[in-house]
Amino acid sequence: MANNYHVPVMLQPCIDGLNIKPDGVYVDVTFGGGGHSKEILKHLGPKGKLIAFDQDPDAQANIPQDDRFIFIDQNFGFLKNNLRLKGFRQVDGILADLGVSSHQFDVPQRGFSIRHNADLDMRMDQHRDLTAAEILNTYTEDKLHKIFGIYGEVKNAKSLARAIVTSRLEQPFTDIDSLKSAIASYIPKGKENKYLAQVFQALRIEVNAEIQVLEDFLQQAAEVLKPGGHLVVMSYHSLEDRPVKNFMAKGKFQGEVEKDFFGNQQKPFNVITRKAIIATDEEIAQNNRARSAKLRIAEKI
Repeated sequence: MANNYHVPVMLQPCIDGLNIKPDGVYVDVTFGGGGHSKEILKHLGPKGKLIAFDQDPDAQANIPQDDRFIFIDQNFGFLKNNLRLKGFRQVDGILADLGVSSHQFDVPQRGFSIRHNADLDMRMDQHRDLTAAEILNTYTEDKLHKIFGIYGEVKNAKSLARAIVTSRLEQPFTDIDSLKSAIASYIPKGKENKYLAQVFQALRIEVNAEIQVLEDFLQQAAEVLKPGGHLVVMSYHSLEDRPVKNFMAKGKFQGEVEKDFFGNQQKPFNVITRKAIIATDEEIAQNNRARSAKLRIAEKI
């Protein structure tokens, strides 16, 4: 293991998928522990460039000392503008590893993990205003029902939302334990961890506007990639995988691919991976996070 921050998932398939040219310009939009970035740098020559994005201040401790490397302290939903600010209009390849890093789960005060008591925070970017506590304390029952149902795929989302709204009348939610005790009777016996993970996933996605950010990123990636450039995206649940799959195949998130007057498909990518690449049994045995990972690769037309 390179470091304990975040063991990169499917490292070799990601590198192969980028199809790196030594003098090319590449972007790692989810720098994290820097595992994928360090490997990309090994494949670049002296004229190559790697631009990495990460909005988590903790990630900056992993920045490599390398003249070919540029770090951007921003959310990857602002890909295009930030590349322009650094003088790059087009790039040769883009990598996105959409998972929350193991490091973020392991730092209790960030509030991502069901294992520790902490403030209900869950912000990847500490400058954002919206926290998990604010969602639980202010969102309507209907809105909470939608979030838990869609983002968490929680089976009893409606009664869960009602329990939260009822509980906060007595006292507002402040920390993880206050949430756990308020919803304890709604958690299926023997499935506590899975259920809480789904609830936390729903809150985290809402706090960080993850689906909207992902869609913004994919549209911008199509604009900034050079023809022949590769987009490599790894996701960890169907909510992320679906928009990635649809956009790579059709250039849109819903509906059928657009066609021009002559019936030619109007889409930015050719899909390279007909089926998503998944991790080997060996990798899953060494790194549990790889279990749910799906890797998709597309080439800019």
